Amino acid sequence: MHEPLLGLPLIDLGLMPVGSYGRGDDGSVLSAVDFIDTVIGADRDKPRGIGPFGRIDLEKLRALDPDLIIGTERDVDKVERLSTVAPTYLQSVSAERVGGFGVEAELAELVGRRDAYAERLETYDRRLAEVAALLPDQGNETYLAVVTNDQLNLVGGLSGAIQAIEDLGYERAALEGSKLGSGPGSMFSAPLSSELLGTVDPDLFVIMNSYAVDDRSAEATMMRLDMIMPGWRTFLKPAREGRVLFIDSARVATPTIASALHMLDAIEAWARAR
Repeated sequence: MHEPLLGLPLIDLGLMPVGSYGRGDDGSVLSAVDFIDTVIGADRDKPRGIGPFGRIDLEKLRALDPDLIIGTERDVDKVERLSTVAPTYLQSVSAERVGGFGVEAELAELVGRRDAYAERLETYDRRLAEVAALLPDQGNETYLAVVTNDQLNLVGGLSGAIQAIEDLGYERAALEGSKLGSGPGSMFSAPLSSELLGTVDPDLFVIMNSYAVDDRSAEATMMRLDMIMPGWRTFLKPAREGRVLFIDSARVATPTIASALHMLDAIEAWARAR
């Protein structure tokens, strides 16, 4: 019922859903980014579409003959209809309940993929140690992660990006009056004023362009930031001192170990280039 939040963790565990929102009948993606290609890798089968975003085509869903339907707590109003097709489980994605790739851990328990999750976690822990060795001893080092759209947004905790950053020992810089979001979609971020951002000096400043746009390169992200926050290259101390890391939001936004590994790769490249 939500491919970035629910489908990607399952695929990371080696289990491809038969269907999901946001795809055509042939599995082609209907949004700006194909998270499966971007996060997991291309050249693999794709889920079939079950209707446009927000509208379920029960006949298409029934034709897929699923053994289980997985939604979020936001789908509580759909459970009665969905349950006519297959047993329906609602996974919590609230910031109060789960963070990082906690969704993947809970889904691994649900679908009997504990061993697959343990193997993925071992891979992650090895990479984490390798990247941590490249960084200075973390003594109250801070970070901020923002995503640009029509405005600045603070990246919340339900993402592989934040899991990796905090596992490396960084602590989120305090921002008075901010409210964190949690995961992809409307839950991925929370609004942040440029005036507030201009008052902080994190040791690591991560900036991403919205995954709703085609161009998520560092150049496009800087141009967007120029429009939202003119002069940021001069008055933001992390920008002047080379403590800014640009990254493709689509690669690191999902609550998966795969996204966390992409974040570690980016931090490693940043650390080696300093």
